Amino acid sequence: MAGMTMERRRGPGRPRRAEQRDTHAAILTAATALFARRAYDSVSLREVAAAAGVDVATVHHHAGTKADLYRACFESVFTAETEALSSAVAAAHEGLRSGPEEAFARLHALLDVFVDFLERVPETTALWLRRWSEPELHAELDDAYSLPLYRAVEEVLIAATDLGLLAEPSPRIAVRSLVWSVHAHVVSRGDERIEFRAFVHRWLDRMYRAG
Repeated sequence: MAGMTMERRRGPGRPRRAEQRDTHAAILTAATALFARRAYDSVSLREVAAAAGVDVATVHHHAGTKADLYRACFESVFTAETEALSSAVAAAHEGLRSGPEEAFARLHALLDVFVDFLERVPETTALWLRRWSEPELHAELDDAYSLPLYRAVEEVLIAATDLGLLAEPSPRIAVRSLVWSVHAHVVSRGDERIEFRAFVHRWLDRMYRAG
């Protein structure tokens, strides 16, 4: 009839796109939790399927092989971390030209964003610690999902050093030292969040402020 819009019917057994997204998300969430708790070789796709409430064929359909799914877990947390940090990294770059006080205020803000993210998404820490405990396996994940964020922050520190704002000649080591300190804090799960936050801010000032 004129003026009426006919809804396209789905074929029998064909899921809606929203349902496909929900299933994929459930599989990724289940896999992330399992890979965060156990080594890669000790997690099976059957376990992932059971945790996601689907069958193994559905896991293969949405995620491919176990290696594909493992990589997708890291890609997911990397995307979330990049979204959380990108604005703070850009603001830190912009603040360097405004003098040492503004520069350090923005470095402290970047530090807060990083600590906030790992406290909010602790599976990020758990995934990486599992990955690094088996350094011979999946080393390519570091290049894809770890080093880009390290380099982004290193570039801020290098620029700050070039402007005479930092007294740290090894920004690469500085970034890794800070990252590992925060990861250790997340793993400890103690009631020291406020104390830890104050500590890392003091550490940033005392270790890296020029003069």
